[in-house]
Amino acid sequence: MTQITLDLSPELETQLRAEAAKQGLDPERYILETLHSQLAAIQEAPSHLSAAEAELLQHINLGLSADLWSEYHTLIEKRHAETLTADEHQRLIELSDQIEALNVERMQALVQLATLRQQSLEDVMGALGIESAAYG
Repeated sequence: MTQITLDLSPELETQLRAEAAKQGLDPERYILETLHSQLAAIQEAPSHLSAAEAELLQHINLGLSADLWSEYHTLIEKRHAETLTADEHQRLIELSDQIEALNVERMQALVQLATLRQQSLEDVMGALGIESAAYG
C-alpha cells in the first residue's frame, strides 16, 4: 500500500479525530473511508459543468497554503499572548489583508456561480458545503 503524508492544521486534526470517534473508527480508517466515498461520488457524478462553472469553482476553492495558515495562526497566538513584535504585527496585517482579499474573490465567484445556475447564494453555498459566517 502506498503512503501519503498530509500536513493538517491542528483544528482539522481535532475535527477529524472527533468525527472518527463519533463513528467508532480510528482516525486513519475514518479518513480512508471518507476519501473512498468522496471519490466514488465523483466518479458516479456526471461531468456536466460548463467551462464557466469550472472556472468559478476554481476561484472558490483557492486559498492560502498550509504554511501561510500556520504562520497566521502562530501570529494570532502571539497576539493573544501579547508577545507580538512590531514586525510580526505588520506581517499579521498583511496576512489578514490577503485572507480578506481571497474571501472577497471567493464571494464574488459564488455570486456569479449562483447567477449562472439561477439559484440563491445560500443554495449554492449549501450545495458546496460552505457555511456562512455567523457574526453577532
